[in-house]
Amino acid sequence: MKADRLLSILLLLQTRGRVPAHELAERLEVSVRTIYRDVEALSASGVPVYAERGRHGGIELLAGFRTDVTGLTADESRALFILAAQGAHAALGLDAALGSALRKVMAALPAPYRPAAEVTSRRILVDATRWKGGPQKAVDLDVLQDAVFADRRLRLRYRHSGEREPRTYTVDPYGLVSKAGVWYLVADRRAGPRLFRADRVRSATVLDDPVRRRPGVELADVWEVLRRQVEERPGGLDVTVRVRRERLDMFLRLSAAQLARLPDTDGDGEGEWVTVGLSYGVLGEVRQLLPFADHVEVLAPPQARAELAAAAASVTALYQRGADADA
Repeated sequence: MKADRLLSILLLLQTRGRVPAHELAERLEVSVRTIYRDVEALSASGVPVYAERGRHGGIELLAGFRTDVTGLTADESRALFILAAQGAHAALGLDAALGSALRKVMAALPAPYRPAAEVTSRRILVDATRWKGGPQKAVDLDVLQDAVFADRRLRLRYRHSGEREPRTYTVDPYGLVSKAGVWYLVADRRAGPRLFRADRVRSATVLDDPVRRRPGVELADVWEVLRRQVEERPGGLDVTVRVRRERLDMFLRLSAAQLARLPDTDGDGEGEWVTVGLSYGVLGEVRQLLPFADHVEVLAPPQARAELAAAAASVTALYQRGADADA
């Protein structure tokens, strides 16, 4: 929209001072001719803006035409520019809005704080996704957002892990949570807290009925209960392994979610192997160690050693059959 573009031009000029017309055109994805028409529109509306042509020319506001926010401290201004965690705003359809908001904040910052805020935006990057997490399925959060902000109940068709057919639930949503790049719907079902992965929602319908949340309970309260239930779930399998020191850094990065005890590298001295404690939900997850081959050895428990040995034997047999077929 033209009004949004005019505001963006104004804010960019307040932030940057003199800006070449071609740079404004590139930033706003319009032609240079359109930029000059917009400048004329701003001038006609009373904004003291002018353009100078030539090699060192550009578009500029008259000195002193500034908006200032004196309530922000230096630390507060830097904190605002670490908000742009990749993925979260895009999933909510707010990437463009975030960029526009940050431009407005930059223009409104007291002049002494602007350099620190600009440096922060270039030097600090927040990426909430895990290493080697694999491609994430695209998630449509529109209907879930509608229910959350309209305070309406939701009817879900939801497929649980390990089940082929979805189930139907009527839930009372508290909100949405992004955890390590994965979106979850936090809701009550029959007055009890439930967690639903957004990428397993097969369909969602906003109902006319108002939401029935428990009095005095907020999203953060329900999330804390559900988070503890997941993290403190009993019945896990504790596994002790030893890892070749030369591969330890890579092993720790790729096994971060399973780490139960950090390795005591100081106590192990300069030996070839380092002992690490891991925790798995079920025995079969031990097979995740297979790609490390002879760089990892399972020390305990015996069933974990047997599970990994069986997995290795299966891979070897499969490889041998392929080699025999080629021969």
